[in-house]
Amino acid sequence: MTVTMKKVARRAGVSVSTVSRVLSGHPHVREELSRKVRRTMEELGYTPNLIAKSLVSRSARCLCILLPGPAAQMFSNLYFLELIRGIAAGAGRLGFDVVLSSGATEQEELEAVSGLLKGGRVDGAVLLSSRTDDAVIAYLKSSGHPFVLIGRSEQYDGILTVETNQSAAACDATRHLISMGHERIGFIGSPPDSTAARDRLEGYRRALREYGLECHPDWMIGDGAWKDGGAMSSFMKLPDRPTALVAADDMVSFGVIRSLGQLNYGVPGDLALVSCSNAPLPVLSVPSISSIDTGIGQLGETASRVLIRSIQQPHQGKPVSGRFIVGHRLIVRESSRLGLSV
Repeated sequence: MTVTMKKVARRAGVSVSTVSRVLSGHPHVREELSRKVRRTMEELGYTPNLIAKSLVSRSARCLCILLPGPAAQMFSNLYFLELIRGIAAGAGRLGFDVVLSSGATEQEELEAVSGLLKGGRVDGAVLLSSRTDDAVIAYLKSSGHPFVLIGRSEQYDGILTVETNQSAAACDATRHLISMGHERIGFIGSPPDSTAARDRLEGYRRALREYGLECHPDWMIGDGAWKDGGAMSSFMKLPDRPTALVAADDMVSFGVIRSLGQLNYGVPGDLALVSCSNAPLPVLSVPSISSIDTGIGQLGETASRVLIRSIQQPHQGKPVSGRFIVGHRLIVRESSRLGLSV
């Protein structure tokens, strides 16, 4: 026997319109009531006809997730996998699907996103990062299509963003190493056109200034150096080299540990290490990696929620803006717990 919306409403003790609002992710339904209705749907095995619903509402009930680069490259990065998981989970709870879009160049990314939006296949876009002179953000802002940026934009004000304070996160990572007795602390970064990478570098420098410590140019290693055994070897042979290192993200940290191992150096015995992101696997590294947990999954879930809210509550052609901050916290593990005697 087919389970109807009316039967769900009767079992849950609510009106049919309330069930409809829960299905559409209406923001004015109390969270407790929404959970009750969804639990009743599961008990009865109710499956909403989303195709018919989308035809009535003229909504695709689908979000585009734009990967910042080729898909193969992004799927090897645990940070982006956890971010996508959070976005999909948040969207699913509100009855939305997600599709992934990518491009080998910025122009290809722009063409992919604009094609999905113009064709009505998606209702809005989630951008996982921003760059200097970002053509995709410029297009979305000028066209009026709903979108949310995970991260901070240096160029565009008045847009919807969900972010961690990357500068504060890197500052806390550096302060932790200082608290362990380290005074010579280096930084190993990620792509120079990344806003988040620049924010982390600024936070690292700020912590050193606070404690009156040196920030030597030779102690800052650029993007990709962790893949180069020669670069890491030169770094470790610097006179008065750093005894500790702040890494821009966990992928960089994994590479640093591997490169140092190949050079017969150990972490934390020869170089203490703290990372900034805490993707799912730092605890499985040998040694386990101390990291700033930036709430990756929560970033994704929050981005879905605020974007869907902006889609369902049109603002008479005005761009939707707002800044949502997800907190961070330090998780101390083996890579920074011991360190050198300094």
